[in-house]
Amino acid sequence: MTARAADRTRYDRATAHLDAPVAIVDLDAFDANADDLVRRAGGKPVRVASKSVRCRALLERVLARDGFAGIMSFTLAESLWLARSGFDDILLAYPSADRAGFAELAADPKLAAAVTVMVDDPAQLGFIDEARGGGREVVRVCLELDTSLKLFGGRVRVGALRSPLHSAAQVADMARAVARRPGFKVAGIMAYEGHIAGVGDAVAGRPFRSRAVRLMQATARRELAERRGEVVRAVRAVVPDLEFVNGGGTGSVQHTAAEEAVTEIGAGSGLYVPRLFDNYRSFSGRPAALFAQPVVRRPGVGVVTVLGGGYPASGAAGPDRLPVPYLPEGLKYDPQEGPGEVQTPLLGSPADDLLLGDKVWFRHAKAGELCERFDVLHLIEGDAVTATVPTYRGEGHTFL
Repeated sequence: MTARAADRTRYDRATAHLDAPVAIVDLDAFDANADDLVRRAGGKPVRVASKSVRCRALLERVLARDGFAGIMSFTLAESLWLARSGFDDILLAYPSADRAGFAELAADPKLAAAVTVMVDDPAQLGFIDEARGGGREVVRVCLELDTSLKLFGGRVRVGALRSPLHSAAQVADMARAVARRPGFKVAGIMAYEGHIAGVGDAVAGRPFRSRAVRLMQATARRELAERRGEVVRAVRAVVPDLEFVNGGGTGSVQHTAAEEAVTEIGAGSGLYVPRLFDNYRSFSGRPAALFAQPVVRRPGVGVVTVLGGGYPASGAAGPDRLPVPYLPEGLKYDPQEGPGEVQTPLLGSPADDLLLGDKVWFRHAKAGELCERFDVLHLIEGDAVTATVPTYRGEGHTFL
């Protein structure tokens, strides 16, 4: 029996009392993945990206482990909710236009101490001030550095379109703008190198693309390490008590941690290990988060149909954004239908061994987005469900 077949046996046995659709997290795999992130971080704390987890119970579980400290959130409303729930170190990774949220933040000492918001433009400071109402608490801010690699005089850009602050001078100017404005404090710098951390460099069947990605990433790492060091030195000249410099992502943990200027690593997808993280040479994790759909039809030889399953991930549309049939091994989509909103035909010889009501297990393309489809996650240890915990959705929150 293969390791994957053994996992299927465990998951089917553990959830035999549960009707699909159902979502699980294998805690043995989750914990092993957490240990691997800590190992790769080389002694620097890992800040957990909440959008890749979207479950308070699992955020609490990972933050209780040595090597993890703090949350990287994705909306201001989520940040405030987590702070009210007892989390005390929350970095909002994206700028916000939530007026009500900023008014609440500026009026509450506990929230203002727990949450750091993202800025990359002086206009955002004005927006926050206008939203304060009567709130007088100091708002902690983090400056975001654009990590993109610019080639040929800027005519070619590789990397996400995020912050407009690219040079050390620009980030230092932003730090001075914050320092001049009462009611704000620069707490840190963040630089997310998505073109390094979030792009696989060993894509099966595409050797030339993989080599090109590796060349790009090696060039980008060298350029960013030098520029990030310059940025940190420039900002510390303005803000000597800078608290943190956040960088990285699941795919670049060990490389980013090696930079002296970086004080902490941001990562989250490496806990669940969705399918987009199968294509990396530098690490391999264990799939920990899966969902199952029930067989509801047997249209013919070598075909079964499961209920639903069309859960595409965000990003540029393409086959890599689709969930992948995982267990039993050997199933694939009908190319004319793909994964559907209410039904998904699956082809392959394993279909002939599946009965009505049997579960087919899938892996989502991305990590936390799976939790927008399910109210609860069933936590599995060995071959038993040992706990059932709500996702954000299950607690009544869909922040985006």
